[in-house]
Amino acid sequence: MHTDTPLILASGSASRAMLLQNAGIPFVRIPSAVDEDDIKDTCLAKGFTPKAIALKLAEAKAESVSLENPGLVLGGDQVLQLENDLISKSPDMNAARDLLKRMSGKIHYLHAGMALYENGQLIWSHVETAEMSVRALSDAFIASYLGETGEALLKTVGNYMLEGSGVHLFNSIRGDYFTVLGLPMLPLLGKLRQLEVIPA
Repeated sequence: MHTDTPLILASGSASRAMLLQNAGIPFVRIPSAVDEDDIKDTCLAKGFTPKAIALKLAEAKAESVSLENPGLVLGGDQVLQLENDLISKSPDMNAARDLLKRMSGKIHYLHAGMALYENGQLIWSHVETAEMSVRALSDAFIASYLGETGEALLKTVGNYMLEGSGVHLFNSIRGDYFTVLGLPMLPLLGKLRQLEVIPA
């Protein structure tokens, strides 16, 4: 039983916190301070797939917080794969515009990794993938979209929030809605029930 202390979310992501909150799961937020870019660079140098990198990032976040805090720690991370490239958050609006032009008419993949740690030890990890088919976007649409949504998009990989106006970018999506938001809830809830963190 892990019910003595609430789940610790080792992520500063507002969407992950919202998903846990909406599901009624008690948790506290202790964002990890790991250097994500350094982990990505190391993984890429070792030939990791984007899917494996998402998992490695989630594990690193959970492990770093778990080493300093008692209780069950959840780490989560998401990476975007476009063709063979790993795409990071856009640094500015010009980069966001260039990425949207590049994604136009193409399929990309969102890999969402999760990991549970306790006492610095890995308990469980899991990754899910969503296939995102972007419709052909005109320059005028991209300009209007960026103007309406503003710099909040720079906080998201891919420059969209599917729960908002980002839904207009897509023809189709194959995969779980929660995966797109960065935390595959159904496998996570299954594991938390198994661990008796939440009622079965």
